[in-house]
Amino acid sequence: MLAHLAYVSNRKSTCTESEIESILKSCKKNNPPLNITGVLLYSDTKFIQYVEGESNELLALYDKIKKDPRHDKAVMVSYGPIAAKIFPSWHMANRKLAGAEVDFKTDITASDKEVFHNIMNGQQEQGGRVQELLQKVFKN
Repeated sequence: MLAHLAYVSNRKSTCTESEIESILKSCKKNNPPLNITGVLLYSDTKFIQYVEGESNELLALYDKIKKDPRHDKAVMVSYGPIAAKIFPSWHMANRKLAGAEVDFKTDITASDKEVFHNIMNGQQEQGGRVQELLQKVFKN
């Protein structure tokens, strides 16, 4: 089953920009054979990652991610089936956030801002809302 999974976690202060580059390099190496695509948003204190692929592959990946020492308190905020990938060719796009402020590429409503704030605080959201917001961050 094609699915998506989104989580938020706290970036440890020991996780340097070099470590972020290492994470992205690993994603770009390991995700293509598993047909996993997605995006990583990160700030000095948070990670938000959205991945899409086969359900069993995503759950196995999330189990590994939760054990990564560069972050803690990983919370799954959205998981479920999808009809099609929204980032089919991005094995791991990324964007650094300035705190909780996001440079959305399209208009964003007050409701969208509230949903994004909830996600940043580890509250679960419907998959469709998570996908919509991430598209607004990454696509024109």
